[in-house]
Amino acid sequence: MITDPKKRDVALVVDDSPETLRLLTDALDGAGMTVMVALDGVSAMRIVDQITPDIVLLDAVMPGMDGFETCKRLKRDAGLDGVPIIFMTGLAETEHIVRGLEAGGVDYVTKPIAIEEMLARIRVHLANARLTQSARAAHDVSGRYLLAVDDAGKIKWATPQGQKLLADMLAVDADHDLMLPHPIPQWINQVLSGKAGSKAASMSAGDEQLRLQYVGKLGPNEFLLRLAKDAGADSPAEFPRELGLTAREGEVLSWLAKGKTNRDIAQILGLSPRTVDKHLEQIYSKLGVENRTAAAAIAVNANRRNS
Repeated sequence: MITDPKKRDVALVVDDSPETLRLLTDALDGAGMTVMVALDGVSAMRIVDQITPDIVLLDAVMPGMDGFETCKRLKRDAGLDGVPIIFMTGLAETEHIVRGLEAGGVDYVTKPIAIEEMLARIRVHLANARLTQSARAAHDVSGRYLLAVDDAGKIKWATPQGQKLLADMLAVDADHDLMLPHPIPQWINQVLSGKAGSKAASMSAGDEQLRLQYVGKLGPNEFLLRLAKDAGADSPAEFPRELGLTAREGEVLSWLAKGKTNRDIAQILGLSPRTVDKHLEQIYSKLGVENRTAAAAIAVNANRRNS
């Protein structure tokens, strides 16, 4: 169950039955997990204020705040929206199962608990949660200008920012599907076969140039691409190594020196404004300055020395 020997998955078990707590604690600890225990919903809420578990095993029927209400309150916390919650109860009627799923649970097991089955369910839900977290991490790292396509170039989905950039250049096929223009599908297949010279490609619509960057495979015939405005001939100059900046920080600083706003830089580089802000924080720290004006001045002087 544990993929990283340095990290133990954390399970929060919420149940008022000492026998169930003892059974699950022993089983989960034996499976290499760290176990936290709460006897009721209120105690569970206090625990998640201090630490975010990787999975929650929740009894549906408890005195005071029951498991259904506890699940709803846990899911209101943005930090817990991706944490899988498995209900445990002797209530096996369809209405109770539906109620648990509607409250935010991902699964529902009946007591008495079959430990091997429970561990198998936990493994599945932890794996699914990690995939979701990985997708969110890729989204944050790559910026918000993203789209997913199949190998024929048909767009399966795009973020609102990506849709806005593509709005003026999308081709529509006979079935009204949005398609990337030729030869982008050919480039995608070359990337997948390892024959592409670059994992980036450009496409145009009138005077507008857009750059596509291959990010990775999401699923069967679904591929994630990052979209950005192609700066073309106005690409930023490279800075000497003495500034101590990464390649991406150098790009951000160069566009800043050209008078671009944070939002402009985000759009040009296909990043989120928040990511640009973080890059600027690092740039200011490395250059020993406190604002964009001082950083731009250093960039201009560096360009003069390098020209």
